[in-house]
Amino acid sequence: MSEFKQLVFSGVQPTGNLHLGNYLGALQKFVALQDSYECIYCVVDMHSLTATLVHDDLMDQTRGIAAAYLASGLDPRKNIIFNQSRVPQHAELAWIFNCVARIGWMNRMTQFKDKAGKDRENASLGLLAYPSLMAADILLYRATHVPVGEDQKQHLELTRDIAQKFNNDFSERIAGLGYGVEMTVGEERVNGFFPLTEPLIEGPAPRVMSLRDGSKKMSKSDPSDLSRINLLDDADTIARKIKKAKTDPEPLPSDLEGLAARPEAENLVGIYAALAGVTREKVISEFGGRQFSDFKPALADLAVEKLAPISQKMKRIKADPGYIDGILREGGERASAKAEATMKQVHEIVGLLVN
Repeated sequence: MSEFKQLVFSGVQPTGNLHLGNYLGALQKFVALQDSYECIYCVVDMHSLTATLVHDDLMDQTRGIAAAYLASGLDPRKNIIFNQSRVPQHAELAWIFNCVARIGWMNRMTQFKDKAGKDRENASLGLLAYPSLMAADILLYRATHVPVGEDQKQHLELTRDIAQKFNNDFSERIAGLGYGVEMTVGEERVNGFFPLTEPLIEGPAPRVMSLRDGSKKMSKSDPSDLSRINLLDDADTIARKIKKAKTDPEPLPSDLEGLAARPEAENLVGIYAALAGVTREKVISEFGGRQFSDFKPALADLAVEKLAPISQKMKRIKADPGYIDGILREGGERASAKAEATMKQVHEIVGLLVN
């Protein structure tokens, strides 16, 4: 009995400009993974409809995410890069998973509670079923690993629950058709059609906070553009935003414990560490006891060195939408071949007459 081939899947929504937090938390990790895994990276444009149905520039934003992938260093020859809506099997498998998942599971999703707010009755069905489509995104390619942040761990747990319930509900048909693949569940070796996808955590995840308020995450939706460094910001803008970043009047502490009650200082030290690829201890050992008037210029120089080339490359790529569309089209064709193979077997397992 064969085992699941290791495969990484992840996606980014085309909603708003990507910023430093997206780069450090996702894109930089995607690039590192492409040398060790077979990877599929998707622009999840269908997901963007769950929050806002009508977009004036969804196509342009979709191309923008693809441009960010490419400018950050993802190689379309090594990876499959495409936009979700090119592969209709995502929606088809999501419907089957809607019938596998339980309403109670969906109601427990904290992201739904946060986004729906107090007026839950007026939230879209798509927002409630969002995690089911996410599960379909992953399991359509029978992905074994997903790089996740803290805010997505619950969704990945739900993906595993859906996979396990499908495997259990259709266990006899899966075995009878010979579609079972061996995997480890706990300490047992079992057979199933869908893998129980594992989170892929590569080192400590940097938690990038607002440059104007160290208690809030850096966000595309923050009304102040000074709160974030956008990937399309030029060198002067990056340097200006870091210079204006909120700090306190004290010098940087001489140890990490001294950052505990100083969120803005902790954020800037964390950003420096993530951009330089060093520990926060290393940053403190170099800058501890020094004023922010010394530290901010060093951070600005580092940020410009790392991010300005990405900004410049993104702008060049975005200026050629035909090139981006070609990458997404070719990636969509490769993704479709995998999706069709999975769905052919799912149809047989479920008993859908489609031939």
